[in-house]
Amino acid sequence: MLTLDPHPSLDTLAFTSTFPAPLGSLPSPDWLVALLKPDAAAPLSSDDAVRGAVRDMLRHGGYKPTGRGKPASEYLVRAAGDGSLGAINTAVDLCNAVSLHSGLPVSVVDLDRARAPFRIGIAPEGAQYVFNASGQSIDLAGLLCLFDAEGPCANAVKDAQRTKTNADTRRTLTVLWGARSLGDRTARAFAWYRELLERAGATVEPVR
Repeated sequence: MLTLDPHPSLDTLAFTSTFPAPLGSLPSPDWLVALLKPDAAAPLSSDDAVRGAVRDMLRHGGYKPTGRGKPASEYLVRAAGDGSLGAINTAVDLCNAVSLHSGLPVSVVDLDRARAPFRIGIAPEGAQYVFNASGQSIDLAGLLCLFDAEGPCANAVKDAQRTKTNADTRRTLTVLWGARSLGDRTARAFAWYRELLERAGATVEPVR
C-alpha cells in the first residue's frame, strides 16, 4: 500500500485508523482535549534535540525547514503555549496531542479523499499544493512528502487541503515523520498513539 524512496535519515511509520462513526459525530472526549495542553502528562516530551533532528532529516533534498516552512510540530508547541491549540475533531486532536508531546510531525489523510497507491519521497521542482480552505499554497520542492495517485498530499510541514479530514471522515492514513538519530522515538510515539486511538474507539492497522 505504501512504498518508500531511499532516504538516509527518515524513520517513518504509517498506519490506518477506522473510527466507529463519522468524525462529525465524535466530539473529542475531555481526556483528549486535556492532552492538548503543554503540561499534560505524557510518555514522551520534546526538546531542542528532537526539533534539531527533525529539521536535519527534512533538509535532505534541499528543503529549508525554517520560518513559515518549519515542521508542524513546532507550530503546535507555540499554539499550545499561548492557549490557541483547541479541539478540531478526534482524528486531528489525537494527531496534535501525539505530535505536541513527541516532537515528531504527523500527517493525517482521509483515505476516502485520497487515491492509492501511496509513496513517500522528495517532491520535485515546481511541486505545490493548496494547504488550507483559503487557497494558500506551499512550495514543496525538495520536501519529503506523502504522494497518492494524484500527487503530493501531505508532509511534515503542511498537509494538502484536498485530502484533509472532515465531518464525514471515518478512515484515515497517518504518517509519523521521525528521524533515525532519535532512536526508537517513532516506535514509542506510535505505541502511545495506538493506545489513544483504541481508547477513542478506533481500530488501527500498521501499514507495511
